[in-house]
Amino acid sequence: MSQYMCMDTLRFLLWDVHQAEDLLKKERYASFDKESMELLLESAKTWADQDFYPYYREMDEKPVYYKDGKVHSHPILKKIFKEAGENGWLGLYFDEKDGGMQVPYTISNAVNHIFESANNHIPGYLGLTSGAAHLIASFGHQALKDRFIPHMLSGEWGGTMALTEPQSGSSLADIVTSAAPVSNGVYKIKGQKIFISGGDHEGVENIVHLTLARIEGAPAGTKGISLFVVPKYRPEEDGTLQYNDVRAVADFQKMGQRGYSTVHLVYGEENACYGYLVGEPNMGLKYMFQMMNGARIDVGMTAISTATAAYYASLQYARERPQGRKILNTGKKDLSEGQTLIINHPDVRRMLLLQKAICEGALSLLIEASVYSDLSHTSEGEEKADYHDLLELLTPIAKTYPAEMGRVAINNGLQVLGGYGYCMDFPLQQYLRDIRIMAIYEGTTGIQSLDLLGRKVTMNNGKALRLLTGRIMSVIESASGHDSLKVYGEQLGKAVASIQKSLEYLIPYAMQGDYENFLADATVFMEQASNAVVAAQWLRIATVAQEALEAGSRQYSREFYESKIHTMKFYFKYELPKVHAAAQTICSHDKLTLPDTEVLF
Repeated sequence: MSQYMCMDTLRFLLWDVHQAEDLLKKERYASFDKESMELLLESAKTWADQDFYPYYREMDEKPVYYKDGKVHSHPILKKIFKEAGENGWLGLYFDEKDGGMQVPYTISNAVNHIFESANNHIPGYLGLTSGAAHLIASFGHQALKDRFIPHMLSGEWGGTMALTEPQSGSSLADIVTSAAPVSNGVYKIKGQKIFISGGDHEGVENIVHLTLARIEGAPAGTKGISLFVVPKYRPEEDGTLQYNDVRAVADFQKMGQRGYSTVHLVYGEENACYGYLVGEPNMGLKYMFQMMNGARIDVGMTAISTATAAYYASLQYARERPQGRKILNTGKKDLSEGQTLIINHPDVRRMLLLQKAICEGALSLLIEASVYSDLSHTSEGEEKADYHDLLELLTPIAKTYPAEMGRVAINNGLQVLGGYGYCMDFPLQQYLRDIRIMAIYEGTTGIQSLDLLGRKVTMNNGKALRLLTGRIMSVIESASGHDSLKVYGEQLGKAVASIQKSLEYLIPYAMQGDYENFLADATVFMEQASNAVVAAQWLRIATVAQEALEAGSRQYSREFYESKIHTMKFYFKYELPKVHAAAQTICSHDKLTLPDTEVLF
């Protein structure tokens, strides 16, 4: 079987770089140890080898489709849901009281990396089911939990998040799906939702839609949105299922992720669609942000896992494909020599190293965000608030960098294969099609960038940014203790100063109330900040690797550690300088994109 991810790299990032074993000292996770978590990871890899990876190409070639009023999906989904329920995969990070295993979220995301790398069509179905059930567990009353969560965690029922509507897109303030009260906590739902991932398929007998709707008479805008559980079939008191007047009326045939259903839902055509209020009225968007923020981390993980699988596919090809000859010191080629493998050509090596640098750097970032999530739930007081703020700041970056740069990585991988990369016989074209949606899922890159600069950088008077900067400076300090890494610490320090320069230019606009100028280049700021944050990941990785080499007692080979240090140097040479170019763009006095600019399109 071809390699689609690296277990040693995953272990190294978890245990050595991010010291996830420290989480197991928390009371919440006290029933686990490193060995049990390693067994969990190995079980995930075995399952992914067996039931995920073998169907990756087939699910693209035989996509989900809508016919005769029904969404038809790949038959492997039934087996996947059954085994996911039987073996506890759907409730990994849930509280034990809600039927979960109470595994650290960090380990759950590591498992997700394995699954997504193997087949990015399947885990979304599982992740949405877990996320929807977790939302009910967090905010629903006990009767609602009892009615839905056991069936979802068992794999009998699936779950979705239903936000987007035809007229509103990403503007949730314009949602018009309505909810009319019937009895205590029960409402009649009427409206439409589009682009609903996993919204209908044949893997389960029922699907539970976590739906945003507006109760009649509710305030306008986002303040008047409530959250409802709306099942496809509502469970009756006798245990039977009754059709609930919510159905898929079409599917969206997509460029990529063709095995992952995306549907158009219509609620209440026959005036018989019932939804159950979650929590308090008009609090729906606040509740949904739990699932949305988790989904943003999930999208980042899906993106970089897809890029990781593409990296290993292109690496394998480069190690097997002979073409051309090495250029001699004379500047000529020795035609008497046989062809060399393309991995020996410097430009091919550059493209492969770029893939490796993006994939492993982004994976490290996602693990760090996951650790902060765990610590924000298990710490107390000021420490808890700090981890929450760090997670808030990193979430838009952890979603956007993998989505945008993962696509760049795969594009380079396709180039490694040359003409074969463009052909359906090889998987790179599929990986490229699959990842393209990631920059759109759960808030486009533009929306994430506005969130980062407009909300997260400025929240609590810049506290989260100060915390993150302090952590980056600690990474620089640790690296500076090694002569071979000191120069890279200095380079990262200059990059941090460059970001500060950008903010010194931008913040006065915000203070003057000129938010158009403040946010006009938010996406450029996202690129700048992301680049520096991932550079800090690489310097931390290289420092840990260097310490292992100096200690002599190494868990992995010398070549393993040296490859991490080499990739860090590559990132700092080829990628980190872009931070300074972004500052030049941001601080330019030319205002070229504002609506009042006289431009002829």
